[in-house]
Amino acid sequence: MSTSAGHSTSPLLAAYRRLSGRLRHLAGRMTQSDEEAEDALQEAFCRLWSRHPDIKREDEAAALLTTTVKHLAVDSLRLRSKTSTDRLDSLAADNLPDEADEQAERERLFDEVESLIDRHLSPTARDILHRHDYQGQDYATIAAELNMQEAAVRMQLSRARKTIRQCYLNSQKS
Repeated sequence: MSTSAGHSTSPLLAAYRRLSGRLRHLAGRMTQSDEEAEDALQEAFCRLWSRHPDIKREDEAAALLTTTVKHLAVDSLRLRSKTSTDRLDSLAADNLPDEADEQAERERLFDEVESLIDRHLSPTARDILHRHDYQGQDYATIAAELNMQEAAVRMQLSRARKTIRQCYLNSQKS
């Protein structure tokens, strides 16, 4: 993809342009607030912008954006829950979690799940999971592109998620 000036657009910017509406809607459903959804989307883009030279593919950028927006929406809910039960002026700065530590933990978990996906899913299951959850393709499109029945795509996706969930839970026990 290139801009009118002839410069190539970064994969992060391309993914942001393609997915921003969908991600804003996702964050809005999670937070029940258009403002918090917009904040989560913008914050995700800003956080990833510092890494954009390292992001080589649009699908990688889409996955990172999606995950970051989801985490930021959850963080927003947690903060809202905490501040709705506690008085805002009673929150001391040292009680707030360190943002850098939280980001590092999210990235560690993301890497751990990516590793589980690579180790425990078949190439077809990985492809379906990636197309649906990271690229946002619908079941019919995936089925047509992979020459599968839509029901088979749904079943593969369900089994892939169940496998990763179980592997993750098992890894947490050990």
